[in-house]
Order: sequence, then C-alpha cells, then structure tokens
Amino acid sequence: MAKVKSVYACTACGYESPRWVGRCPGCGAWNTLEEGIVAQPEKGAPRMAANQRPGTGAKPLLLKDIPEDVTLRTPTGISELDRVLGGGIVEGGLMLIGGDPGIGKSTLLLQVCANLAAAGKRILYISGEESARQIKLRARRLGIETPGLYILAENALDAVEERIRELQPDAAVIDSIQTMYRPEMASAPGSVSQIRESTSLLMRICKETGTAMFVVGHVTKDGAIAGPRMLEHMVDAVLYFEGDRQQDYRLLRAVKNRFGSVNELGVFRMTGKGMQVVPNPSEELLSHRAQGASGSTVFCGMEGSRPLLCDVQALTSQSYLNSPRRTVNGADPGRVAMLLAVLEKRAGQRSYNQDVYINVAGGLELSEPAADLALCAAVVSSLKDQAVGAETAVMGEVGLAGEIRSIPQCDRRVAECARLGFTTLVIPRENARRIHQPPEGVKIVGVDTVLQAMSVLF
Repeated sequence: MAKVKSVYACTACGYESPRWVGRCPGCGAWNTLEEGIVAQPEKGAPRMAANQRPGTGAKPLLLKDIPEDVTLRTPTGISELDRVLGGGIVEGGLMLIGGDPGIGKSTLLLQVCANLAAAGKRILYISGEESARQIKLRARRLGIETPGLYILAENALDAVEERIRELQPDAAVIDSIQTMYRPEMASAPGSVSQIRESTSLLMRICKETGTAMFVVGHVTKDGAIAGPRMLEHMVDAVLYFEGDRQQDYRLLRAVKNRFGSVNELGVFRMTGKGMQVVPNPSEELLSHRAQGASGSTVFCGMEGSRPLLCDVQALTSQSYLNSPRRTVNGADPGRVAMLLAVLEKRAGQRSYNQDVYINVAGGLELSEPAADLALCAAVVSSLKDQAVGAETAVMGEVGLAGEIRSIPQCDRRVAECARLGFTTLVIPRENARRIHQPPEGVKIVGVDTVLQAMSVLF
C-alpha cells in the first residue's frame, strides 16, 4: 500500500516544501503555503507516476514545412463575448474565466452553451458544484430548452475524460476547476496539486480531441484566480468577470489571449433572463450624468480597441481634520495625490485644507495616464464650483512639471466623442496637430500645460 505524507505547496508559484514556512522560498510571497496530501509509490513500483503518460511521439519539423491551417472561429451568439475572445471560440482552445461568487459566470456560460447547441453544435456542460436538476431549473429560468445540450454532474476527472471521449462534443464547460479531482491523487479537491494536474489533463483533452473548453475558476479575496499562478500560463485565454453584485453592469475583461488581442472589454447587464449585451456602453454610462453640476467631467478612455466614455466625478469640501481625507474609487490613489500636488504647485489650485473625493461612475477602473487631465478638471471644477460644459470632453496625461503629454489612439477617442454629440474636446496640443480634419461640428482645443487647460475650461 502506498504511503501518504503531507507536503506544503505555494498557491502563487507551486513551490513544494516538506514543512510550513511563512515565506515561500520560490517566489518570496508570505503566507501562501497550504498543506496537501501526496501518496508515495510502493517499493518496487515503476518510477513513472500513475498520472504521467508517455509523450505523443511527434518528430521535429522545419518551420517552413509546418502546414498553415487557417484557424476557424465559432461565434458564441453573444457579441460582447466574441469581441473579448477575438471573434469567437477556437477549436481545441482552453479558456479560463474567473470572477467573484454570484457575478454571473455560470449564467453566461449556460447561455453560450444554449446558443452553440441551437447552431447545431454538440455541447457538454459539466458541473461539479450543482446537480443536473439545479442546472435545469436555471435553464428554465433563462428560457433555455435547446436540444443538443448535454448536462453532466461529475467531479472525478477520470470519468469526465471518459464521457468527453465518448460524446466527442464541439465545446464543453467545466464548472469549476476547484471542484474537480484526480482519484489517483491523495490530496483534496481544490489543492494546488489537484488544480495543476486537473488543468494539465483538460489541456491534453482539448488538444487531442479538438474540443473547445471553458473552465470556471474561483477567485481569492484579492481577486486573483485561486490555485497556482501557472494555471493561467497553461490555458489559452484568461477572462475576468468584474463588477459589483449590487449593480446591474458586468465587465468581462481579457488579460490573456493567444488567439486575439488582450485588454478587450465586454459590457453586460444582469437581468432576470440572464446576461444581456450592452451594445453602446458609452451612452449607458453617461445616461445618468447630472447636467450643469460642478465636479463632473467626461473622459474618453480606451479599453483594448474600444473607446469608452465615462463620467469622472470629484467633490471637495472644507476639512476640519489635521489630515484631510482623500477617498478614491475607480482610479489610483497615489496618482490622484500626485495630481493634487501638481495642481497646487503649477496651477495655484490649493486643496491642502480640502477633503477630496474621487469617483468614476459605472464602476470602471481608470488605469491609463490619459485620464489625468480629466481628474484635474473635475477637482478644479469642484473647487471653483463651476461646471464644465455639458458638451465638453477632456483627456490628456499630466506630468510633474504641469505639462500635458500626448496620448495614444487619440483619433479614435475623438471620433467616439463626436459620435455621441460632444462639440468641444480639450486634448494635448501634440495630438491636436496630428488631427488634420476634425469631425464636422467639433472644436478641438490643444493645450500645453495644466494651467492653460484650466483657463480654457473655466
């Protein structure tokens, strides 16, 4: 009988240690080692472990001799998901989707399965968390009664592999990878070793059978997918579902995609009938904007290849504390602190005795420096209690010397602002010089410094 022993594995890098240590020797992360159980082979047993298989026996080929097969994509029937994936799912692709509990991962994937099955594809939905009856109840709530959609409630991967090879589906869903386990391994489901080996087996199944597979992954309290970091390196695409469960909007973001561009964004709305596509998110995000109110500025950001307009809000009020408050939602607090210092030093806008609150409406996260000028304009608007023009959009990067630096893809931002009816655009002068023919009815104002921009706006 095989001996059983404990081993501690790092959830960040997969490093294994015979004893627990506070700091991982492999990656240096703190408190990431978790205990797992491994089985040692008996004396006289072959050295190759039971979960290891021989290779494919393939021979090396010259690069010029490899056939150039055109990769065909299958649309999922959900335009925003196709946008994030780069046009649809690829045969044999392994895609990992993560998000907070209750964010809508299972709902979206069940809708994808229904659309593919309605298109004549053979689809297998594998759940290790819910029974087949529970999935049927959700499908009935979503109005899904599509033939060709198979449901399997199983979490033993050996049985899952057998059913996939029997059915030969065009696409499959694993919900979730943390509930799957290899029976020959002694560790519990969800452990580092189980997740690593389970994902390796699923990857091999995808490449051998050509089945496209979606894998659902739970996330930790920090928002990262639970399990070893190598999990994201093994799959072909990594998608993150973001959003507040108290709000209707959901954001699907690609952080890795071997078959398309990364940082693409899909916008959905959670309803009683499932996930609905938001075809024009810029209009949705600006639909509730307060007209004529101070502290509000419109900014056009880039999410992948998509220009997206949002409402940047700021509120300043007299502070009676020794250290005034700085509360930021949707932007980098350190960046905001730097911009407040630039405004005070270069533009004479003093906020040392003001509580400053920053908010990006709609739950968006502004990570690009192009939002600097919009944040400055919102703060100054609140300080002066003067509203920025309702048809004015602001964008530009602000340097420590108060200069306005150029931003990428400015022509696409300008076109999106013009499409939504904005007539005045305050942008860096370098970008304004490159726009030879602005859209009809749009006035483009190029600025060099943050002081000049504030004088134009107010």
